[in-house]
Amino acid sequence: MFINTHPTDRALRNAPPQKKRKTDLHDSREPHFQVGKAGLRDLSGTITHLLIHTGSPIFKSPDITKAWGSNTERLLRIEDHDFTMRPGFGGPAVPVGVDVQVESLDAISEVDMDFTMTLYLRHYWKDERLAFKSNHNQSMTFDSRLVKKIWVPDMFFVHSKRSFTHDTTTDNVMLRVYPDGKVLYSLRVTVTAMCSMDLSRFPLDTQTCSLEIESYAYTDDDLLLYWKEGNRSLNTDKGISLSQFLIQEFHTTTRLAFYSSTGWYNRLYINFTLRRHIFFFLLQTYFPATLMVMLSWVSFWIDRRAVPARVPLGITTVLTMSTIITGVNASMPRVSYIKAVDIYLWVSFVFVFLSVIEYAAVNYLSTLQERKERKLRERLPCTCGMAHPGMMSASYSEVDANTTGNYGIPEENGVKRERMLVQLAMESAQVTGHVGTSAYSNAWIDTHVIDKYSRVIFPGSYILFNIIYWSIYS
Repeated sequence: MFINTHPTDRALRNAPPQKKRKTDLHDSREPHFQVGKAGLRDLSGTITHLLIHTGSPIFKSPDITKAWGSNTERLLRIEDHDFTMRPGFGGPAVPVGVDVQVESLDAISEVDMDFTMTLYLRHYWKDERLAFKSNHNQSMTFDSRLVKKIWVPDMFFVHSKRSFTHDTTTDNVMLRVYPDGKVLYSLRVTVTAMCSMDLSRFPLDTQTCSLEIESYAYTDDDLLLYWKEGNRSLNTDKGISLSQFLIQEFHTTTRLAFYSSTGWYNRLYINFTLRRHIFFFLLQTYFPATLMVMLSWVSFWIDRRAVPARVPLGITTVLTMSTIITGVNASMPRVSYIKAVDIYLWVSFVFVFLSVIEYAAVNYLSTLQERKERKLRERLPCTCGMAHPGMMSASYSEVDANTTGNYGIPEENGVKRERMLVQLAMESAQVTGHVGTSAYSNAWIDTHVIDKYSRVIFPGSYILFNIIYWSIYS
């Protein structure tokens, strides 16, 4: 094949060789290598290998996690098995151990009859389909992405109202697989569950609530659910505390639950006992109620004729007790039985109400007495200027209706002594012979006696009631 060349190129090829200058980069004595493409690839691989193993900062080791999904699935042989079926399908029930770490007990509601708990729920089982070879017998830990591709126990919370798995900053789910096929599955859950409370002793009560865990689909023939280490499977943080309750005890139990349409299921119970703090209710309910009852007793020491003082005092205490009862029941469920606090408040209300009735009786009897004395004065003869035995005053004078029973008798120690009108009638009969002793023997009723007795009976009865009440409920 003929190739046409330029005259200049031919002249250059035919020219004699010139001497090399000292400034040339290559010595003419050095051999000249010609390397093909295959040689370049081998040389590049050799240099890269040397730089990696000598720790050169220019090159880093390749990221082996770039093909995480395919490598993990090949290692665990996920595509070789049907993980919609439980481990050992057709054989004995697969044992699934459970342990729980209670992180917090957030709220207890008497109105809704429920509680809210945050916990770490961990499952342990063995699935030989996930066994893999490992030279160092090391486990592999994964997040929630692998959980969706393998079989996991289908646990749910019985009688739960609301529940969710935490997802901040990522899903709080962990899956750890060991070379022999053992699996640890852990998740962080907050659940609000029902708690049937007996409030008959409220607020001096003790409540026991339970969080129940059960498999939704697998009966005890397919899945054996158990506490991994008995009571030691339940751990609680030391900082758990509630404002209204004292946590007395946490313990675990296991039972079988029967459903008529599906069969028997293993059910795990997390039981905890709560005792209510009484101090809050003493300040907010018991002390105010007691003070209102004691305040109602003040009217027994007020003059029965001071109507503007005794009536408002009685009405105020009654209305205050009604407000206390309404406030307590507003924060409680509408149960059909009587609570301990209801007994105390309603008995206190009765004492306050009886103090008002007591003054009504005193006032009525005082009015009745005044009428009888007025009629008696009209029938008695005038004894002006006549001295009678036993009388401290020698004259009979007209008296005001508000000073019934006082006939000019002087005060002794600041207290007016009331003379019995019957005695006056009897003495007048001895002088004039106009009035018989039997006519006015029952005309006088000392209304002060009711107040005097009330000063003793009311406090004594209320103290006795408190002794009986606190001895029964405390």
